[in-house]
Parts: sequence; structure tokens; C-alpha cells
Amino acid sequence: MTTVVVVGSGIAGLTAALHAHEAGCRVTIVTKGALVDTNTRWAQGGIAAVTAPGDTVASHAADTLTAGAGLNDPDAVDVLVGEGPARIAELVTRGVAFDRNADGDFSRGLEAAHAVARVLHAGGDATGAAIQAALGNAVGAAGIPVREHALLRDLVVDRGRVSGVDLADGERLAADAVILATGGAGQLYAHTTNPLGATGDGIAAAIRAGAAVADLEFVQFHPTALAVGSPFLVSEAVRGEGAVLIDDTGRRFAFDAHPDGELAPRDVVARANARAMAAQDGHPVRLDATSLGGERLSQRFPTIDSAVRERGLDWGRDPIPVTPAAHYLMGGVVTDLDGRTTVPGLYAVGETARTGVHGANRLASNSLLEGAVFGARAGDAVARDRAWPVSPTPPARTSPVAVDRDAPAFSRAALQRLMWDDAGLVRDAAGLDRAAATLAAWRAAGRLPSIEDDNLLLVATHVVDAARARTNSVGAHHRSDAADSASIPPSPEVLAC
Repeated sequence: MTTVVVVGSGIAGLTAALHAHEAGCRVTIVTKGALVDTNTRWAQGGIAAVTAPGDTVASHAADTLTAGAGLNDPDAVDVLVGEGPARIAELVTRGVAFDRNADGDFSRGLEAAHAVARVLHAGGDATGAAIQAALGNAVGAAGIPVREHALLRDLVVDRGRVSGVDLADGERLAADAVILATGGAGQLYAHTTNPLGATGDGIAAAIRAGAAVADLEFVQFHPTALAVGSPFLVSEAVRGEGAVLIDDTGRRFAFDAHPDGELAPRDVVARANARAMAAQDGHPVRLDATSLGGERLSQRFPTIDSAVRERGLDWGRDPIPVTPAAHYLMGGVVTDLDGRTTVPGLYAVGETARTGVHGANRLASNSLLEGAVFGARAGDAVARDRAWPVSPTPPARTSPVAVDRDAPAFSRAALQRLMWDDAGLVRDAAGLDRAAATLAAWRAAGRLPSIEDDNLLLVATHVVDAARARTNSVGAHHRSDAADSASIPPSPEVLAC
């Protein structure tokens, strides 16, 4: 019997674990927090898939490719949108109660860069929480053991093959295969919608094990995080329902950047917000949802409504302050379409993986779908695999890095500020070189305060290297010094109202 360790407990990890278990593997789930402490639980907007008679997989694929600036792997996109409907049906079978209209059909929302309304949601804006709960219950019913509060220290590599994991408490778990599903690295940045646990643990462990990574320069910044209190995502679905972005004069500025205005791809809207903020001394722009009214907002978006009101705001009456924040990592550990990495015995799924499905910018609500589709494929694959023949992706070539001998002392906050300022929403050569030198100095200085800090510093180095290597602007990677780039100010300082 194949023994599998799944590291991570979001939609990708739990789906992979269930499929591997159902295929006859002996599975253990390891997660560094509680089972529910995942990005999945916080996902608001929904999950995109073709479920309506008037929709087509070709349309969903076209939207995905357009959002990804054409850098997506077409085969990965075909898998994502083609297998999406089956994964939705599976989620329903596992107990996810998607919202439905009066005739019993799915209630579908429209989000930015989608040609049609195809985004399913549950509990209004609590889709991720509903999925997390259902899959957690399914794991419990299946009797799959879960090791909570168990931080991954490193992968065990024996003669070129991954054979288990080492945990921070010193325990070693042997395995025939390891599936990394640890999410992204939003904690690289001073402003992020990600929870504290998003520290790139799986990506860093895979790098240390010799796995190829790619597309790490493509970091998606969500346009609308609340700019009052701790960062809190205001879903794109709110704009899909009719909310608009305005500056201090009340003008809708998003149409200056794209004919679709507030429903343009996320990178476009985020940069439009940055421009508007720079023009008003860094003050946040406003999301005006007053046309929807307080009752509609509380019914459709109960989670957001609660967060808004906890901050003393009434978004049914007044526009609310919002700002861009780091949201999603399109790159990661290079995999094939079944989650196999370039290291035998090692798989990666979800935000940890780079399947190529997102290209340079992820289409809204494709993240949960990615976890469901590729988590299922990886879980099925581990049960039948004995070889992992994946061709490594050559590392990006970068110019030499000068170590900054005058770099400030390392701290998590200093790293996050450095990445926000010099490798954030807008980049240029001078800032990226400065970031590379500072990161090199911190790495040369030796051991950091924690495993998570080590992981963040390693991933940050690869993000900056990739951004230095890509000198043009494309998708979420914007170089203000590229020949074809319009003048855009640096990433804005977030000022609380």
C-alpha cells in the first residue's frame, strides 16, 4: 500500500487526501495550524465553473487565457475548465450547499474578466468556509488521520527521491509520496489578504529539495482590501453586483485604465487604484456599494458586511476605503498535470504549485477550482505512480547580486516592507537590485528567528530573481522601466482612514 503524507489542509490538500485514500493509499494529513486554518476558509467570491446551459468550457478557457496574458499552459487550462463541472458535482456530493435560486438552480455571480455569470457561491460570501467544512467532515468520516499544529521543517530526500517529511518538533514521517498543499506566500508583503500562516513553507522546502520553481514574479495584488483596521478582502463579487470605485472627487477612475472599468482583470484595477491613490497623497480610494443598499449587502455578503460594520462603517450609506494588497501567487513549484514535480516522490497542488494554468495573472475564482481539479488529479496519481518523469524547468538567468553591507537588521516587518516597496505592485531595476542586495545580506548573516522566516527569505529571493530576469511588463508583473510601460507610481503607502 502506498503511504502518502499531504502537507496542508485547504481545498487542494483535502481533495488530494480524499482521492488518494479512496484509491487505496494510506494517507496522513499534516497542517501547521488547526485543520481549518487555511486560505480556503477565507475565500469569499466563489468557485468558477461551467454549470449553466448558456455557458461553455471554451468561453471559460478564453477568459482564463485572457486574464493570464496568454502565458498560460493551454493544456492545463483545458484540464481546469474541462474537469471543473465534475469537481463541482463532487463537492456537492461531499456536502457543499451552494446557494440556489427559487427554481433550485445554482445562483451564479459575475466577477471581473468573466464573459458570463459562472461563479458559484455558498452562504453568500462564505464559499470557502462551506467548502472547508464539508471537506473536513469528509476527511473525518473517511478516518484519515490529521496532524494539526505540525510545522513542516523540511522534506526528506533519499538518493534523489522524497521519502518523507521532517517536522519542527523533530519527528520524521516516512512516506512513499509527499503532496505539498501549503498555499502561497502572502506574508512576504506588508499588506496582504492572506492569513499569518501563508509563509511559503512548501515552496521553500521544495526549493531546498532541488525541485524546479517558475513564474514567481507573478504576484497578484487584489484591488480591494479594506483600508481600515487589519487587512480584509472585499470580494470582487461586490463589484460584480454593481459596486464602483471612486476617487476623492467622486469620479469613477477605473475606466481610464480599461474599457471594462471595475470589472477589468485584477492587475489592471489594482494599478488603477495605485494611480488614483498617488494622485491624492496616498489616501485610499473608495468602493461605492451604496446603490445596492444595506439590506442587499448584508444578505449577499454577510461576512464582508460584518467586517465592514465592525470597523464602524456603514457601506449601505457611504463608500468605504479600499487599497491594493498582495493576494495570490501564480508561480510556485513546477508540476505536470497530475501534480508531479521535478523530484521523484514529490507532488504539489493548489497555490503551492505552478501548473501554468494561471499564466501571468489568475482569473477571479479560478483558485478554488484549481485546488479541486488538480488536487483530485494528484490524489489519483499517487496511487498508480512508480516513476515521476518530469523535465526540469531551467532556472531564470539573473545578473549578479551585490550584497548590501549596510542592510538593516532582519525582521519579518523589514522583509515585508522591502518586498512591498521594491518588489510589489510596480517594480523597476533599481528597486529590484536594492531588494536583491538586501536579501543577499540577510541570507549571508545566517540563521533567522524562525523556520517561517527562513522560508519567507528563501522565497523572497526567488521572487526577486524572477522579477529581475523578466524585464518586460506582463500581467501581474509590471515594470515601470519597461519600454512599453506607462508611467505608474510605486506601490502606494496605505493610509488608514
